[in-house]
Amino acid sequence: MKKLLLLAAAAVISIYSKAQDIDIKEQCEDTCTHVHGIDLSHYQGEVFWETIGENAKMAYVYLKATEGGDHIDRMYEQNINLAKKYGIKVGSYHFYRPKTPQQKQLENFTTQCIAVQQDIIPMIDVETHAGLKSEEFCDSLLKFLDLVEQAYGQKPLIYTGTNFYNRHLSGMLDDYLIMIAQYTDREPELNDGRDITMWQYTGKGRITGVKGYIDKSRFMGRHGLREIRFIHEEK
Repeated sequence: MKKLLLLAAAAVISIYSKAQDIDIKEQCEDTCTHVHGIDLSHYQGEVFWETIGENAKMAYVYLKATEGGDHIDRMYEQNINLAKKYGIKVGSYHFYRPKTPQQKQLENFTTQCIAVQQDIIPMIDVETHAGLKSEEFCDSLLKFLDLVEQAYGQKPLIYTGTNFYNRHLSGMLDDYLIMIAQYTDREPELNDGRDITMWQYTGKGRITGVKGYIDKSRFMGRHGLREIRFIHEEK
C-alpha cells in the first residue's frame, strides 16, 4: 500500500512538472511577436554572454546592481560589461528595502548603475513591505522613486508580483510602467484594472549560456522596447 501511495505521488509530481513546462512553452517565446527578455544576478553564477548575445529572442536583460543601503551584487560589474560587449540591451535594478533610508539606497544604486552604461530605464524591485502598514510603506517607496527619477531624469520601471501589488500598491503607481511577476499560463490582471507593461511569466526558464533556471519576461499587448529606452541627455 505504501509503495502504491509513493508511486501515485510521483505520478502527480510528474504531471505537475509537465504542466509547468507546458505553461512556460505557451508563452510563445519561439513563435510569437512579443519582445522577450531576462533578468540576472549573482545567483546564475558565470554566464556565457557571447552565447546569449547570439540568441535573437532575448532583446534585453535586467541585471541586479544593488540591494538596500550597502549590498552590491558581486557579478554586476562583470555582467554589465560583457552584456554590452555582446550587444545586448542592458538595464539595472535595485532591490528596495523599505526601512533603509532612501538617500542611502539611492547612493548605493547610483554608484553602480551608471547612466552612460544603460540602454533601458532602471528598475526597482519591490517585494517586501518589511512589516510597515501599507500607507507608511507606500510613502517610503514613492519618496525613493522620486529620488531615482531626479537622479536619472526619467521614471524607473517597477517590478513586483500580482498579489503584492493588489495588497499594497493598488492605485499608487499609475504614473509608472510596471513589470508583474506571475508564474501561470494566464496573463496577469490587477485589481485596479491598470495597464501592465511587462510580464515576468516564469522563474524556471532556460537559455543557452546560463546554467540552471532563469527569469524570463515579455512585453504585454502592443507595448515594446521603445517604452523603456533610457533617454540620455545630449551634451
